[in-house]
Amino acid sequence: MSQPHYAIEVEDIVKKFGEVLASNHVNFYVKKGEIHALLGENGAGKSTIMSMLSGIYKADSGVIRIHGNICRFRSPKEATELGIGMVHQNFRLVQTLTAIENIILGEKNNRWRGSSWMKKKKEEIEEIAERYGLRFPTTVPIWQLSVGEQQRVEIVKTLYRGADIIIFDEPTSVLTPGEAVQLFKTMKELKRNGKTMIITTHKLKEVMSVADHISVMRKGEMIAHLKREDTTVHEIAKLMVGRELTNGNEVMSHKNIGKPILEVNNLFVRSNHGMNALNNIDFDIHEHEIVGVAGVAGNGQKELAEVLTGLIPWNSGSVIYNQEFLSSPTVQELIDKGISHIPEDRMKSGLAGSLGIVDNLLIKTYRTNKRSKFGLLNKKSNQEWAKKLIELFDVRTNDLQSPVRQLSGGNQQKLLFAREVEQNPKLMIAVHPTQGLDVGATEAVHQMVVTLRNSGSGILLISEDLDEIMKLSDKILVLFNGRINGVVTREEADKDYIGQLMAGLTEKEGAVL
Repeated sequence: MSQPHYAIEVEDIVKKFGEVLASNHVNFYVKKGEIHALLGENGAGKSTIMSMLSGIYKADSGVIRIHGNICRFRSPKEATELGIGMVHQNFRLVQTLTAIENIILGEKNNRWRGSSWMKKKKEEIEEIAERYGLRFPTTVPIWQLSVGEQQRVEIVKTLYRGADIIIFDEPTSVLTPGEAVQLFKTMKELKRNGKTMIITTHKLKEVMSVADHISVMRKGEMIAHLKREDTTVHEIAKLMVGRELTNGNEVMSHKNIGKPILEVNNLFVRSNHGMNALNNIDFDIHEHEIVGVAGVAGNGQKELAEVLTGLIPWNSGSVIYNQEFLSSPTVQELIDKGISHIPEDRMKSGLAGSLGIVDNLLIKTYRTNKRSKFGLLNKKSNQEWAKKLIELFDVRTNDLQSPVRQLSGGNQQKLLFAREVEQNPKLMIAVHPTQGLDVGATEAVHQMVVTLRNSGSGILLISEDLDEIMKLSDKILVLFNGRINGVVTREEADKDYIGQLMAGLTEKEGAVL
């Protein structure tokens, strides 16, 4: 029997992908006008539920009711017509079009788009933005907007199209702390206006600050429904992974910072557009030290990682590695010198998705005498070596030869760390190492980073997760517009202050750079 106070009722839903049971008789209920968090590990099944609610997948069996009516979506368009909108983690925006053009894209009954018609649409959109505190420049191309402004465009787009149920997928993963706070204010304003929201995220502290109710999935099953005031971050994390997690605040600085491994002086790097992506960068990394790099996406982090791993050259300045001046080094030369790399996109730049575990572990070492002889791979010994590595790094798989794209995100990342750490690197460049990972996989990656630091390596940790940066780093560089806008030690680390530096402020009083 349908309950009139529910906006969404998911009853006994089953969804299979081949032999994989992604949703196993799931029940999920969201009240009208509430903010509901749906949580779970990678592969728990929450994305499958969200995809069925937004019309991307069709359930094999079970019932979905929207506002009491049974719905069988055949496409995202049908979900939109029923008032369901989704704000994706990776924005669905055309970069060369303006905000208004993106919002009205695909609208029907618009054969004549004269100046008066466009003026009317502009007024409608700006009125929605103003009502919910979502202001942004409406007539400039999307690529000129900040990440936070682009997200506001996505939210207004769902509201303009009539959404009264909005799904937020990892909404704060690319925002500054200040932008995240503003988003939560917007969500609460939407709630006051009767909108219903579902949020999926791995940031449990944020869930506790904004959600009314919390549902937890594990291994395709719904295992708990909780009121926010009746639970804790610790209990939610335990429910998600099915075990106790270690205290995440136990990471301490190493007592004996060693000699410099990397010294970067007056570094200038130009982007593809001819602008300075990095402008007069100076910093160093020592043995037993994790140097964190904080900043909103697009402020030079990508170019910094690429220049230090040999993917792009620098235009001026100097890089000294292990007391040796580097001059236009290749990727292979830097690998041979002991620099490892955890790239931002593990499946695009780190792993070969169609190859198995053994081949992926061999990618950087297959030419060595240990791994091959006379141009032929040592198949038996390589398989034994791979088995030991996946046991050591707890990579969970039933088959060494299955394509690694079939592994969960957490297991893919642990496999990548296994390959890079096995080479005993002097320096590791780790870019967003836990992006998109659940709390259990994130804990495992953090332990690997700290263990590597404690063994004597230096680590450059680039992340948009400020909690992660503050937890792991011995010192923090804050990038803004390609410059280091501040350097903060572990003892000085303050989330609000670092957030101000990320936004371009140079002092706590609020001077703008």
